[in-house]
Amino acid sequence: MLLNPSFSFASGSTQILDRISIGSPFPGESIFDYIIRLKGKFDLTLYRQILAAANEFKEGDAIAGLAAENEASRLNARTLIANTRLVDVKNHSVYSDHLFRLIDETTAENKAFQNLTFSDFKTFLLEKSDNEIHRIIPCLNSDQIAIVVKLLSNEELMLISSKVFNPLPDSNIGSKGYMGARVQPNSPTDHPEDVFWQVMDAWSFAVGDVVLGTNPVSSNPRDVVKLEKTLFDIIQTFGLENTIPHCVLAHIDIQAEVEKTDPGTTGIWFQSIAGTDDANKTFDISVDKMQGHAMSRKGKYGLYAETGQGADETNGHGAGFDLLIHESRKYGFHRALRMQLYADGQQPWVFVNDVAGFIGPEVFRTKEQLVRCCLEDLVMGKLHGLTIGLDICTTLHMDVSLDDLDWCIDQIMPANPAYLMALPTKNDPMLSYLTTSFSDHVRVREKFGYKVNDAMWDFFKKIEIIDSEGVPTSHFGDPVWVYYQYQKIKGDTRSKETIYAEGNNAILNVRKRGVPIAVGHGKQRWDLEPSLDKEVRALYKDAKYCLWQELSPLFAAMIPNVVQLKSRSKDRTDYIYHPASGEKLDSDSLAKIQKFKKRGTAGKADVQIVISDGLNILALFDDGHLKPFLEIIRKELMQNGFSVANEHILITNGRVRAGYRIGELLFSESVPSVKKKILLHVIGERPGSEHRNFSTYITVAKQQDWSKTGFVDHDITRVVSGISDTALIPSLASKEVVSICRNLWG
Repeated sequence: MLLNPSFSFASGSTQILDRISIGSPFPGESIFDYIIRLKGKFDLTLYRQILAAANEFKEGDAIAGLAAENEASRLNARTLIANTRLVDVKNHSVYSDHLFRLIDETTAENKAFQNLTFSDFKTFLLEKSDNEIHRIIPCLNSDQIAIVVKLLSNEELMLISSKVFNPLPDSNIGSKGYMGARVQPNSPTDHPEDVFWQVMDAWSFAVGDVVLGTNPVSSNPRDVVKLEKTLFDIIQTFGLENTIPHCVLAHIDIQAEVEKTDPGTTGIWFQSIAGTDDANKTFDISVDKMQGHAMSRKGKYGLYAETGQGADETNGHGAGFDLLIHESRKYGFHRALRMQLYADGQQPWVFVNDVAGFIGPEVFRTKEQLVRCCLEDLVMGKLHGLTIGLDICTTLHMDVSLDDLDWCIDQIMPANPAYLMALPTKNDPMLSYLTTSFSDHVRVREKFGYKVNDAMWDFFKKIEIIDSEGVPTSHFGDPVWVYYQYQKIKGDTRSKETIYAEGNNAILNVRKRGVPIAVGHGKQRWDLEPSLDKEVRALYKDAKYCLWQELSPLFAAMIPNVVQLKSRSKDRTDYIYHPASGEKLDSDSLAKIQKFKKRGTAGKADVQIVISDGLNILALFDDGHLKPFLEIIRKELMQNGFSVANEHILITNGRVRAGYRIGELLFSESVPSVKKKILLHVIGERPGSEHRNFSTYITVAKQQDWSKTGFVDHDITRVVSGISDTALIPSLASKEVVSICRNLWG
């Protein structure tokens, strides 16, 4: 996933900016003719505006001031694009940096094709065959691909996506008529048993042929290696080393570190990537770093990237151009890395996952926009020659319901993505967002006739989940049966009854930790078992309830020595739908923090604790959550030699970046020093799990860095998440936070 501490805009604006008005073009007029007519010379800002105005509407473009004023302006922008030659776009970069130069250097020459207009290019894509399109794919740069997509309707995007395929080497994944699954066995506590049983569960539904990939809560290498070994053991036991890779989606530097300490345990390496150099800094990566990691994966499993429209803008690196071009450049980046991996004749697996709806309503709010985004990204990925899958997903603070998600899946499936996510239910127990379940995969295969990778289908037959005719057996939907096969291969000679009893008991333990395991099904094989379906819907309802709860005087009263502040959010609605409003303090709070700095321990202690309601104030207010955490963390910090400010700062409607701004105000000095200061920001997580977890963001920086406005950001921040009395308990979370503080303190 795109795992960033905050899913919000850095600009601080709470309003949608002015829309772009594009006047009627003259007959045959190109973008550049139009600009010269209006401005007398090339104007980069107007160029970017014309390109952006051609997009279908999304909140992300609108908040960045890059949305068309009306449908007439959108059509005028598209007309100008249609009349423009590809070569002219190639010669006028929307934005230049190291990443774009890499894309340009790895795009082949085809002068004849470059002389086509975008109207001609669109016709070519719609009328030509897969083979003919593949001949020109290496000659297309990322901006050209994004721009032609702006001219295509949903139906046209679907037509192109359903005929262009880039299968992974020596597999059927990404081939026409195949639709696989990335099993996402996430655990709120990184418990290996949770991860293990979700894989058993997936395979009991004959789901999971692309990668076994878990998102870790902790980025500590010792925790990551446990999960790597858990997944690798499953693959190794069943003899699937050459059939399916595994992945723990920690930062790529952590995966590299684990590979050094425990050689051979990591599988395919993962990294979230962005569309500009500056945006990639938020992920703590660069072109050079990623090329170095790519070199180290030659002859091995390869690289796996995750992307998503809006991530660049939400991290404050929109750079004045639109979501679509940002997204396309991510695919260009990944294509360049793949070319490096393929350079010596080796062809390890390289694929990309478009996490379309993970960020939230600041990028888009409706189910129709989710469908459009998925179709756009599929075509852009495929026209880069990549194997691309989708996370057709939505956050619980978007206006997309569980049933809406089914509608979105059905709208997108004719476009034939290479794969989808796969969890026991639609609700991710760790990330608290909605995505595709094992049952969804079964339904999609039945409805659209899609197959899974042949090698894995043979495996499902071997373990008797599927019979020789391809029909589900009586073991379908029985994860303990898969466990029984696993144990037999391990040499377990106990009776079937004993192994089954052990397996059923393990599933109970997993469920007690808040991780669902799907056993059996409803009336149809693709229906979720009724009691589990009821549970998922109850969690969805609770999430909506939690989202709209406001910080009360009762909650503030439970925090000792509290200093209350407010963000710029006008109310809860503004906070949820315009996240940038929660990233800065209002004027009264700015004045209060300045007064606060002049007295007491504020800014003088090593550590300042900040608390925000976040998206779930109840995660902090629940018994056994914030109160014991604060008591324990203060004690642990002082026992480790840190001084802690007496006061706790409490922000109403606060985002993670609001904490950075407080750190700047408290820790900056007229004569900045190299002495380090720590800001711990405790914040309610996205609701959607029964745990009602909260997180602690840990930022350690020198005073001279705190003194630079905007310098401190997500790239130097660490997070401990999943904290609650039923997940990562406060006492253990406190120790983890303090351990990170010690390591970063140096």
